[in-house]
Amino acid sequence: MTPLQPHSPRALLIELYWAAVHAAMPGPALSAALERVASSRDQRIFIFALGKAAHSMAAAATEALRVRDLDPAGGVIVAPTLEPSPHPRVTATTGDHPEPGPSSLRAADLIGAAAREVQRGDEAWVLLSGGATSLTAAPIGGVSPADLKDLYAMLLGSGLDIAAMNRIRKRFSRWGGGRLAAALAPGRVRCFVVSDVIGDDLAAIGSGPCVPDPSTASETKAQLTKAGLWSRLPVVLQQQIEATERGQAPETPKPGDPAFENMEVRLIVSNRLALEAAADRARDLGLVAQVRGADLAGEASQVGARIATTALNDRYAMSAAQRAMAEHSVLIWGGETTVTLGPHPGTGGRSQELALAAAQVLAKDAAGGITLLAAGTDGRDGPTDAAGAVVDGQTWAAIHEAGRDPDRDLALHDAYPALAAAGALLRTGHTGTNVMDIVMALLE
Repeated sequence: MTPLQPHSPRALLIELYWAAVHAAMPGPALSAALERVASSRDQRIFIFALGKAAHSMAAAATEALRVRDLDPAGGVIVAPTLEPSPHPRVTATTGDHPEPGPSSLRAADLIGAAAREVQRGDEAWVLLSGGATSLTAAPIGGVSPADLKDLYAMLLGSGLDIAAMNRIRKRFSRWGGGRLAAALAPGRVRCFVVSDVIGDDLAAIGSGPCVPDPSTASETKAQLTKAGLWSRLPVVLQQQIEATERGQAPETPKPGDPAFENMEVRLIVSNRLALEAAADRARDLGLVAQVRGADLAGEASQVGARIATTALNDRYAMSAAQRAMAEHSVLIWGGETTVTLGPHPGTGGRSQELALAAAQVLAKDAAGGITLLAAGTDGRDGPTDAAGAVVDGQTWAAIHEAGRDPDRDLALHDAYPALAAAGALLRTGHTGTNVMDIVMALLE
């Protein structure tokens, strides 16, 4: 009996998606990490939970203190949605995402107020996950909130990956590039990180609030120029970079800065962990599973076409023995693609665009037999209510039959309504974690 008899291809891939998500849940991972952290009854501990996984991480930290008969001395939770705080001394609030807004400014102020309470001898637990860059965004002095918002909007449509965007954004952000570490420096800081960037670069995750910034103003200017973005940068931000180059404005904290003398940073969850969990679950169900890498990057439409082509080629290459045994296999990738938007983009996200481009390629195979899921592990793809989509060789035709032009939708980055018309969207709601995206191709 093959594993697909009790599962439709779509249902099976969604089951594997949830296996990946559950393995990347920050709460249990943080609980395990905190078991190895000693604490004294005489020491005040503050909680700063920032990002899409902030609520679950704050709850785990509070529980870790409770079992030691301790309470947090204070702190703040900044997340996309408002939930009750696990302790009355820890303030819960929301921030704006993917672009900063009034809630982000308010959240940044609350972080500042809580940081001022941390004194020498205290300890701060910074619980960091993806989305923190925007959720806690406020400008540095001399930069207006409007200028910061314009910067975020420009970068989100630039085609740059998250690490490249955060190298730029941190330079103008109140808490990015090690500045939170500087604010907490009187105390000891332990930072526990859930990675949402390829390569797990700690200086890029959440814009690196608690690690040194290795990049310089001159490097940032060169990066913007190479990407064709320098001339589009708000003038005040150009002036800020040039003033820093001349030594007239301070650089971000660098390696060797005293702010990091009493700092510990630990990665606790990553995309690779999620991919391996999906593969393990697939094997439990009797599938042949291969993790092809956690470094997907580049234009979403190009990546989607390439993955679909790879899946088709792998299916054609199946041996006669595999076909005779009716074996099924699943190919698994992770990472984070980008979308370079035109002047009048439609609605969608990178996973939806990847899936739509894959559907175009899969439609060329009359035999069918391949189903593909592409979704964000956080449950939200772009500014939509979908995590991504599940497509197969019939999806492209279904969009046509619904009265839409999928070629036009793909060209205009309007994947959401196209996939909705075919019933291909995957809606999960916020998952409580964020370790980039997962793409899986099921070969029947």
